[in-house]
Amino acid sequence: MSALIYPVASDGEAALRAPLGQALRAREAEILAGEPVIFCSERVGPPCPTREAAQDLLAQMSAGAAAPPDPAVIRLVEVFDGARPPPPARPLAEGGRRWPAPPPPPRTVWRIQVDFWRPASRAPAILNAQARHVRKRAQSDLSGDHLSAFSRQPLRPVRPQQPLDIGLFEVRAPEDPDRLLPDE
Repeated sequence: MSALIYPVASDGEAALRAPLGQALRAREAEILAGEPVIFCSERVGPPCPTREAAQDLLAQMSAGAAAPPDPAVIRLVEVFDGARPPPPARPLAEGGRRWPAPPPPPRTVWRIQVDFWRPASRAPAILNAQARHVRKRAQSDLSGDHLSAFSRQPLRPVRPQQPLDIGLFEVRAPEDPDRLLPDE
């Protein structure tokens, strides 16, 4: 099994057309970018109605690239077209049927998704905030790309961690209140 070499670029389209280079590890990507990098996935190009149309678009987008990216870092994904998936059906017992007739499936489109190393300074500002705060304070719905990015980012604290409390079997030293003594 060979290792995947990911492009280093500021966005998904640049990763397809003109990356800064290609790197196997974050350390190598940081050398190419000259700053810390983050690993991200981004959907590029317009939505396509069929998989074949998405493959043609991918061929057009990567045609002018000096070194095309590894095909393993590019995926064609089928996503809902602006609509949310239907809610789960609730069982009912009417007319000898347990489940209602299913609703028609929502319309889907095909998108090109690229995995790449992005310089940290080029990350969208919304992704630098804590996901919980953005979700609660956002005036409009977040895009699926932003929600997907939030799910892959590390957890961040709301505020700095407070000093730990004194345990059940610990007491402060009378002569030095900063020191804890075990109490048995």
